[in-house]
Amino acid sequence: MEKKPFVPRPNNGPRRPMPNNRKEEPYAINEYIRAREVRLVGDNVENGVYSIQEALKIADGLGLDLIEISPTAQPPVCRVLDYQKFLYQQKKRQKEQKAKATKVVVKEIRFGPQTDDHDYNFKLKHAIGFLQEGAKVKAYVFFKGRSILFKEQGEVLLLRFANDLEEYGKVDQMPVLEGKRMIIMLSPKKK
Repeated sequence: MEKKPFVPRPNNGPRRPMPNNRKEEPYAINEYIRAREVRLVGDNVENGVYSIQEALKIADGLGLDLIEISPTAQPPVCRVLDYQKFLYQQKKRQKEQKAKATKVVVKEIRFGPQTDDHDYNFKLKHAIGFLQEGAKVKAYVFFKGRSILFKEQGEVLLLRFANDLEEYGKVDQMPVLEGKRMIIMLSPKKK
């Protein structure tokens, strides 16, 4: 195998050094962009399709970075912007989206097939509190050993529970037997 002679790259002016942890970088920037031509977008830039050399010169002229924001497009879309500022904006946008996303909390309430009235009322009070806070309630009757013979009692208990919570929440799932558990799901009513 023949060795190729070393040819230095042309100097296009000062270039910001890339971080050493290149694998962690989510976007290709500057000379790490592998396309021959790119679609340039951004402020202070005439939008259009440019060769990669022209796009790098434009970015250098403005003292900014060329960032590949859409590598799958034909040609890839690049933006002229300070890379650190771009990353900061992306993190900020993700944080805002995360804050807007509703978090669904599911609270569980466990009954036995022969739960007496005092325990039932105590758990009912907790369920009302959970639904008023906006959490979903997953109530289940756990059948232990031979108590599986009392399936009907468990179903009646869960339906009574759903009926008592009718003004606070609606039933998502009617009582279903899954293994040794009979489960009912309730979600809070919209205010």
